[in-house]
Amino acid sequence: MFRDRTDAGERLADALATRDLPDPVVLALPRGGVPVALPVAKRLGAPLDLLLVRKIGMPGNRELAAGAVVEGGAPVFNPEVLRFSAMTARDFDADVAEKRAEIAARRAAWLAGRDPVDLTGKTAIVVDDGIATGATVKAALQGLATRGAQRVVLAIPVAPADSLAEVAPLCDEVICLETPAPFYAVGAHYRVFDQVADDAVAEMLTR
Repeated sequence: MFRDRTDAGERLADALATRDLPDPVVLALPRGGVPVALPVAKRLGAPLDLLLVRKIGMPGNRELAAGAVVEGGAPVFNPEVLRFSAMTARDFDADVAEKRAEIAARRAAWLAGRDPVDLTGKTAIVVDDGIATGATVKAALQGLATRGAQRVVLAIPVAPADSLAEVAPLCDEVICLETPAPFYAVGAHYRVFDQVADDAVAEMLTR
């Protein structure tokens, strides 16, 4: 479906360039979203920043997400998981502090400590290389809600229709180029879907 992430980003840029998007800021979900977001930011003449998200795992089962910490926003929690485990958000204060430290370390490594772009009154365009379950994007959009963007657009090359339906209420507009069924996995729809290295992320953001 897509040659690689750059190809997906160029096609996404084509779709976004036809829309009225005042004062756009492109926010990439690292690592895979960065090479997709770069052509979008170039085409729109927009700043490119990262939307950094870290999952908060449950004690004893770190793969089960109790919530997530989004840079610049309040932590978001899964109320069903908390209710089932008889825990509250305050029980995760230490985890939240740890995730914020991880986010700060990643910003320092990838963006040389550059402050996040102020989104107040802007159009925030959230970009990733695709959505599978939508859990990370959902947390990112929930956290983004506190950062003052006037409009939030989710721009994705490929995703299953049911995952898009779950995240759509959290933004003003969803742009998705392809919704194949069956879906399988994000990487199944790219000819080349290599891991994106830390130094490649830093280089693209410097560019």
